[in-house]
Amino acid sequence: MGEPAPQALTYGGYLRLDRLLDCQEPRTGAHDELLFVIIHQVYELWFKQILHEADLLQRRLEDGDSAGALSTGRRITKILKTVVGQLDVLETMTPRQFASFRDALGTSSGFQSAQFRQIEARLGRRTFPASDLRDDEGLKAAVARRSLMDSLLRYLAAHGYPVPAAALERDPSAPWRADAGVQEALLKVYADESAPAVEVCEMLVDLDEGVQEWRYRHVKMVERTIGAKLGTGGSAGADYLRSTLFVPAFPDLWEVRSQIEETVTHGS
Repeated sequence: MGEPAPQALTYGGYLRLDRLLDCQEPRTGAHDELLFVIIHQVYELWFKQILHEADLLQRRLEDGDSAGALSTGRRITKILKTVVGQLDVLETMTPRQFASFRDALGTSSGFQSAQFRQIEARLGRRTFPASDLRDDEGLKAAVARRSLMDSLLRYLAAHGYPVPAAALERDPSAPWRADAGVQEALLKVYADESAPAVEVCEMLVDLDEGVQEWRYRHVKMVERTIGAKLGTGGSAGADYLRSTLFVPAFPDLWEVRSQIEETVTHGS
């Protein structure tokens, strides 16, 4: 007898919907808890995609691939816009509705998101609680590898811009510090607005701005939901989130803007 014919692949089978739709397990009978669960699960799916795209973005940058880097970076920026947009849905939940199930969250907190910590590490963050670095192998690996800024410098060097050797050879596990030599190289990039490198740098500025926008909207969502209370898990809630605002991932790309204005103003 021959082998039985394989079953046709269905939409539900391909997407594993039986498992996916079984992952929502609210702990209370509160109507709005399901929304809270789904929003945060979707966040984690998008974080997974951002990390997947960030891998490709760094490879393309280090290969000197302008078009590929732009395409991938712009996709990440669009994902960040979608992540911000999800807060519009979450903000339809009133403080009273959130309070109806908040106690059931126990010590869980969004600050425990391992994937978001890895995204922060890709952006250049290197200081994390010792317990996170001890217990999270993925985060330890992310902290030890090059950040997006490190990959950008390799891209610029491959395109002939005078990136300081010390910046290219630095220990990637060390925090990034704004660098005058790097800013000088960036000034040369921006001197020719038709150069592909300008678009690549602006793409990373868009990405940085997208993360900052998400932080700001997250702060406002927390404030309107729990006010000044501690967040779940004992986190500092809105106070902690507020402290992260306006802290760019790529300070040199922002700092060089004032220098560009000076060179244009003085005609040099």
